[in-house]
Amino acid sequence: MRRPLTGPQAWVGRDLATSDSWIWPLSPADLTEIDTALRRVEGRPWRDIRRDHFPLPGLSVRLAAAAEELESGRGLVTLRGLPVEAYDGEQLRRIFSGIGSHLGTPVSQSVGGEMMAEIRAEAGDVGARRGRLDPDAGGEAFLSSRARVHTSGGLRFHTDRTDVVALLCVRQAASGGVSKVVSAVAIHNTMLARRPDLLELLFADYPRSRFGEESTGIDDYYQLPVFALRGGHFTSHYSRTYIEAAQRMPAAPKLTSEQWQAMDLLHALGDELCFETVLRPGDMQFLNNHVIYHAREPYEDGADTGLGRLLYRLWLSVPNSRPLPKTHRVLWGATDAGALRGGIWPPASPAAG
Repeated sequence: MRRPLTGPQAWVGRDLATSDSWIWPLSPADLTEIDTALRRVEGRPWRDIRRDHFPLPGLSVRLAAAAEELESGRGLVTLRGLPVEAYDGEQLRRIFSGIGSHLGTPVSQSVGGEMMAEIRAEAGDVGARRGRLDPDAGGEAFLSSRARVHTSGGLRFHTDRTDVVALLCVRQAASGGVSKVVSAVAIHNTMLARRPDLLELLFADYPRSRFGEESTGIDDYYQLPVFALRGGHFTSHYSRTYIEAAQRMPAAPKLTSEQWQAMDLLHALGDELCFETVLRPGDMQFLNNHVIYHAREPYEDGADTGLGRLLYRLWLSVPNSRPLPKTHRVLWGATDAGALRGGIWPPASPAAG
């Protein structure tokens, strides 16, 4: 029999709205340490920066506390106050990579080996360049999450394929672009109270498309539950986009009407229980993907400035991560606590398995 999941990760939106404890301002001493560390890595490619290259004697203590908060606390932390206007793009990448190295190891975000994504709205052919699929020969086009993030359109609640997703906001949109975060644990508990029958279905396998990630084959899919537990440790992996894409594949099992109802309720509860915020320039947001879903409202960039919304993104495999069910190897590669795992790797990479 299912029971409610307890602990600080079972928060709801009003908990964040009435508290700023999830916002960790950077102090003048922190910023001085960051500047000093940046000078140490001048000329070093950002992708080669490791923790020992970017020493942060005082801030590293707070980053260790942030790592604990991500895994055992609410599952989200925002570092606030990096003066992004004082640095150029390469310097910001070095800073973000250096700070990220104190929390975990970056993993690839695409088959092209993209280690730090640049999130901005791109031209209209983004689908052709980043993974558009027309499985029904003239039917509705599917734009993968990897591609959709590079448009100004909205993003539904989802998780990424990594322990922790980190975003550095460099510039805001002219309008829109509200970020939404919600506790998957709170969704679980609310669904247990209202519709335990539908909750149980989310612990069973849902087929998901691999198209736009490792595969170019339109019938390549895998099976994974939305909710799972191992030794009392909860995890959720969810992207409705890839589940819907798998339903267009002749070989993939077809979902029942009840399974669709379960996903519909999950989405409705996401909107009901979420917290809405706008990332400020200089914000670094860290989310635990096992317990937090994130989404984004559509936005518009200022056509007259030539400068639009810009964020950098890291996917981090963290050493204090939770164990995952053995069945999750199909997506994560490794499932033991603290293992280097997750990401989308080039086929020739050893990490691709």
